[in-house]
Amino acid sequence: MIAGLLGDLAAAQTDQHRKFGYKQAASAIRWLEEPIEALVQPDGTLPRIPRIGPASTRVIMEVIRTGGSPSVEAAIESSSRRADVLRRRTCRDHFFSRARVRAILADRTLGGPRPGDCHGDLQMHSTWSDGAQSLEAIVAAGIQRGYLFAAVTDHSAGLPIANGVPFPRFLQQRREISALNARHRGRFRLLFGVEANIRVDGEVDVPAQERRHFDLVVAAPHSGLRRAEPQTARMVAAVTTPGVHILGHPRGRMYGSRPGVSADWPRVFAAAARSGVAIELDGDPSRQDLDWTLAKQALDAGCIFALDSDAHAVDEWSNVDVAMAHARLAGIPADRIINAWALDRLLDWAARRQAREVSGP
Repeated sequence: MIAGLLGDLAAAQTDQHRKFGYKQAASAIRWLEEPIEALVQPDGTLPRIPRIGPASTRVIMEVIRTGGSPSVEAAIESSSRRADVLRRRTCRDHFFSRARVRAILADRTLGGPRPGDCHGDLQMHSTWSDGAQSLEAIVAAGIQRGYLFAAVTDHSAGLPIANGVPFPRFLQQRREISALNARHRGRFRLLFGVEANIRVDGEVDVPAQERRHFDLVVAAPHSGLRRAEPQTARMVAAVTTPGVHILGHPRGRMYGSRPGVSADWPRVFAAAARSGVAIELDGDPSRQDLDWTLAKQALDAGCIFALDSDAHAVDEWSNVDVAMAHARLAGIPADRIINAWALDRLLDWAARRQAREVSGP
């Protein structure tokens, strides 16, 4: 709540310096290791917290003492951006702070997956597209985390804004991946994957003859994410496309800026369950997509899942904790999570999905 109110106050500012200050404070609150309320000292004050200045501290203490912030509400009411601020508030539902993630992972009363259940990560990006980690760095980071596998899923050519990779370049990447796998045989397996773009008509932008070359195909929406009308047919088409393994960040939502795709999600999840396509819980803190409420609906529909970091750099691999927190609240059993499976089982499932690509749905 406090981070959201500081973000609202930032949006209401006309002075860029004050806007930046409140945005920094909001981000700092979201990334605290423990709830801000727990940091209040016996004298009723807060200690010095990096990136949180006096003006933001006054708002924080107002909320802690009263449960709200009349000063923030007054600033919003008098702002020319009131309508935009109120719209943005609808884009913060079911997002967790770091402190909340830590509390959920430590809560022994919850079922679902536990830290250590996952043996790998099935969505991440390298320097071949828009990532900052080399293939070698991905292998090293995976081994350091005790993983058995990871999938490199660089963006397809249909997403030039993310430096999408043309298919001939992907074949070059596959050769490098094969060499790394030969070097680390029996210790770690790097899967050759792609994050394909789901076009607004439901078509996946990696053609069938190219999809069959990948170990893993993640299909995800990257456009049409602000449309108000339902896009159920688009998402059903994606999860029934032969050779697609995972529906990545299904809504395409973004914290405080867009709600993402609207759809009849029970219908989409039912189609995914029939097709054997996994539903992703993307742990990027700004995505958290799916959140636990929709993940529970997917569980009830019979879906399997992938818990992924969507890491673009080595220090983002821990994003998977966010995905796991949502999975725990949804009560997803570890056996329904494909990256908690043994590598042989995962590869067998992936191969069977590819066999559907060859033979048709």
